[in-house]
Amino acid sequence: MTTPHDLDDRLRAELAALGAPDQRRDLGEPLPDGGPLTGAQALALFDAQVTSRLLDLAGRWLSGFGEGYFTVESAGREGDAAVAAALRPTDPALLHARSGAFYCLRAAQAAGAFPATSPQPEPEPEPEPEPGRSWSESAPPGAVSHQDVDADPGETEAASLPVGAGIVVDADGDATVVVPDLPQPAPDDAFAAAARDVLRGIVASAEEPAAGGRAKVFGRADLAVVPTTSTAGSHLPRAVGLGLALERLRRGARPTDGEADAAPWPADAVVVCSFDDAAADHATATAALNTTGWYDHTGLRIPVLFLCADSGASAEGWVAATLRSRPGIRYFAADGTDVAATYRVAAEAADWVRRQRRPAMLHLSTVRLMEQGGGDAARDPLLATARLLVTSGYAEGEELLARYDERGWQLRRAAEEVLDEPKLASPVEIVRELAPRRPVRVSRAVAEAAAHAAGPGAGARAEAFGGKPPELTGPLTLAQSINAALADGMLDHPGTAVFGHEVAARGGVYGVTEGLRERFGAARVFDTLPDETSILGLGLGAGLAGLLPVPEIRHLTLLHGAEDQLRGEAATMRFLSRGAFRNPMVVRVPGLASPDGLGGHDRNDDSLGALRDVPGLVVAVPARPDDAAPMLRTCLAAARVDGSVCVFVEPIALYHVRDLYTDGDDEWTAEYAEPGTWADRHVPIGRARVYGIGSAEDLTIITFGNGVRMSLRAAATLAGEGVGSRVVDLRWLAPLPVADIIREASATGRVLVVDETRRTGGVGEGVLSALVDTGYVGAARRVAALDSFVPLGPAARQVLVSAEAITQGARTLLAR
Repeated sequence: MTTPHDLDDRLRAELAALGAPDQRRDLGEPLPDGGPLTGAQALALFDAQVTSRLLDLAGRWLSGFGEGYFTVESAGREGDAAVAAALRPTDPALLHARSGAFYCLRAAQAAGAFPATSPQPEPEPEPEPEPGRSWSESAPPGAVSHQDVDADPGETEAASLPVGAGIVVDADGDATVVVPDLPQPAPDDAFAAAARDVLRGIVASAEEPAAGGRAKVFGRADLAVVPTTSTAGSHLPRAVGLGLALERLRRGARPTDGEADAAPWPADAVVVCSFDDAAADHATATAALNTTGWYDHTGLRIPVLFLCADSGASAEGWVAATLRSRPGIRYFAADGTDVAATYRVAAEAADWVRRQRRPAMLHLSTVRLMEQGGGDAARDPLLATARLLVTSGYAEGEELLARYDERGWQLRRAAEEVLDEPKLASPVEIVRELAPRRPVRVSRAVAEAAAHAAGPGAGARAEAFGGKPPELTGPLTLAQSINAALADGMLDHPGTAVFGHEVAARGGVYGVTEGLRERFGAARVFDTLPDETSILGLGLGAGLAGLLPVPEIRHLTLLHGAEDQLRGEAATMRFLSRGAFRNPMVVRVPGLASPDGLGGHDRNDDSLGALRDVPGLVVAVPARPDDAAPMLRTCLAAARVDGSVCVFVEPIALYHVRDLYTDGDDEWTAEYAEPGTWADRHVPIGRARVYGIGSAEDLTIITFGNGVRMSLRAAATLAGEGVGSRVVDLRWLAPLPVADIIREASATGRVLVVDETRRTGGVGEGVLSALVDTGYVGAARRVAALDSFVPLGPAARQVLVSAEAITQGARTLLAR
């Protein structure tokens, strides 16, 4: 294992031992072996690598006395600076946590500090030198090295002088060749500025430009660097989605017209996504790469350059064999410790992706240094770049050491300065950008949609519905109401896209999206692979690009395997970028259980706890058709206005139900509201619905989803016994409608919580906690599903909530 101290000492010793080149070259000249870089570019890459390495050391130094909170190092992987140089600073980048050198070079590119690749103009002829003065204006006193010249300066052949050198002639007529030293890095150059950003993240400074002290991430909107949260490849699905969305936008799709403009990616932008060899074996990365290849196979273009930094931790040859065999993804490889080779191959790969609009994999062989592992320090990429600069004639080893030390002092001073910067000091500061709620603006957006549908958009709406809009078709079921609301949403927002497994071809598993592809075309309603991680990843990328994605997950059971895309990627985006990035999304999920046990556990999942504890996530559960449409409109508007991430859980058992109390009563259907009434019937996030049965003075039943229909049936039975009930449909499980809960509970003093999720970790626990936290002192009881998976067939009734169990629970509560 190479400790930070050992690595630093070794590098300094190796730099000092490099000596001087046989002949100095001007930094503007290309590499002597015909490589793709100039000396100035190689030096800038060295600066990025040095800055990244010193940031690793600074992180360890700060953590040594309790002031640094992040020590994931990039040591050994600094060759990815050359990949950054091969791309444009406007290409969106989703970076691995060990991509320090890439970030530093990207910052220099954006600041115009990375030298151009085009040939430099020929220098103007120098005037004849006066005695005692240098021809080279770039050689200030005290910053030159000297080489004696015996011949008369007029007889010295120009070809024998180092490129960029000058001649000093003293008063006695003696001439000396003067070669300028490398200029020292400026204390406020682009690399120093990038280092200060990273240091602020390490010490959790509230002035850190990406997350504002909430986390240490590589991310800045003005650098087109999208913050990511994981080193295990969870950001790869988003990269695939972003690439697909960029192509869609390039081909004429319109972004949503919400408050925030679509991300200003150029039309020929390339998405770059870096990860390491450990992530290459992760299920999330495997899903993303498989989806990429599948889309390429079907003819859809995804301009993504994947960058795998392989430090050799896996079995020898395994990563290369895995990445090379990916169908539909072109493979490139380079030695990641050699910046010239890396730059050449990266430039070729980036150019291929940019021109072909197809995906590629750049596989870099790297080394693990510092406390990541016991890598070979002789393969240190900083040392390799330093050797290149010396052997090519651009610098002396001592100059590079001085440059390393000067940059080190810059970072030490910056670290000491950022320590005095303020930290986040209040809950409000921390959660301010987590999930802003602006209900007035959301309400206004719904009203504007209504005005458009009833006015300028009325003709297009009539055409889309075949001349018969849904408000004229009679009472609708829950599924039909959702279908109509989706169509209205797509009419209102040109950037809305509906997708998922078989949502286009079959209308989804339950037919809810039937007919949408015929109305809006395959570009806006399309099928995906049956992989929920990739489906959500497509939504994350599309939202980042400025579209409004509405993905469908086939069953709630299948969402659990992809939850990190919601928890770790979607819900954190605003939190980690101070609101500079957002990924609005409305995820539709057929869920909850059916008492007939049809399909067994695979299609009858009643677990929502994993969704409810994701900070900022909106969880909606419509029970009735006349709630489903306005709630969906609210979710779409909140996504546009606030960048909200919403999960719209649709009770499977209620999709096609028409009756409430008796067969044929049609009381579980509802007329679809005409646009003129949408604003009046708007359902804000976090507001419940209350039904009064009888006197409504004896009992409050608080429930949601399937529990609403069962509770209304139970309340009717209780009404026959003289008990008046009020049934509260929560409608929103996150955030809970706490004010409505307390008001309705206090009205009767007796609360029965009907929770169709499980007793442990279920929604009922949240309701009871809200009652306790606000000082409720009345009676309370709970009816909930057992802590069991849902079995197949009639056995499901033994573990799920029923109307009979609700009635009996109410009687027990009333008997106290």
